Formats: sequence, C-alpha cells, structure tokens
Amino acid sequence: MTETTTAVLVAATTATGLSAGLFFAFSCAVMPGLRRVDDRTFTEAMRRINEAILNGWFAAVFAGAPLLTAVAFALQLGEDAPAAPAWTVAALVLHGVLLGITFGVSIPLNEALAAAGTPDATTGAAAVRERFEAKWVRWNFARTVAATAALACLGWVLVLHGGS
Repeated sequence: MTETTTAVLVAATTATGLSAGLFFAFSCAVMPGLRRVDDRTFTEAMRRINEAILNGWFAAVFAGAPLLTAVAFALQLGEDAPAAPAWTVAALVLHGVLLGITFGVSIPLNEALAAAGTPDATTGAAAVRERFEAKWVRWNFARTVAATAALACLGWVLVLHGGS
C-alpha cells in the first residue's frame, strides 16, 4: 500500500470511528438519559441537539467518512492488494446504509420534531415524543451498527496491509 493510500485510509478510518462513536454515545448515554426526563424536556432537548449538531465539525466527519473511504478504494484499485478493495467496498456499502437511514428516517423525524414547535402540557408534548422517540432510538442503533461495522472493515484493511 502506498503512503498516500495509507494516509487516506487512516483518515477514512478516523472519520468513521468518530461517526461511530457519536452514534454509540447517543445509543448508550444520551437517549437513555433523556428517557428519564419529562416529555417537554425531552422534546426541547432533542430539538436543541438537532440544531447544535449542524456544524462544520460534524459535517466534515459525517461527509468525510464516506468520501475518504471512496478515495481510499479508488487508490487501492491500482495496487497489489486484492482483499483490500473488497473490504473497502464493504465499508462503502455500510456508509450507504448509514446515509440512507440518516436521510430517510432520522432527518425526517428531526424535521417533524422541529415543526411541532415547543409543545406544552396542553398541546401534547407526550404525543410529539411518542411519534419521535422509539423510532429515532431504534434507527440510531442501526446507524451505530452500520458505522461500527464500517469502522471494523476499514480497520481490517489496515491490518491486512500494515506491513506492505
């Protein structure tokens, strides 16, 4: 593996690890913590989180992970490493799953939550939460699994060719 390929693969692996870590943190800490709060606090906290996450750091990692993985794949095609492109393609497919869930489920749920405004006890905070929480948590867990599996695939490519 060339130094350029290795550098891009390390960057892709790092970005994928950061993404997997974010989804994992939501799965094992943020959402279980928010499960313990009242409906109005839950909806307001999730709205604020959804606003705060739209920043350059998140965008760079979220978009960078699949882009860097694609570049790593392209660079591997001309090298003498037959297993590497297959594992990199697996990581790309898993990134596709993650993106599909994000754009097909998570973002629409986040947008519906934002459109609901700030509900109070009389306008149905419980109903807003009911339409959001369980589905969001379930699909975030799927994103966690996809991102972690992509990370494992990229890590395996590094292991396979660590000495070359």
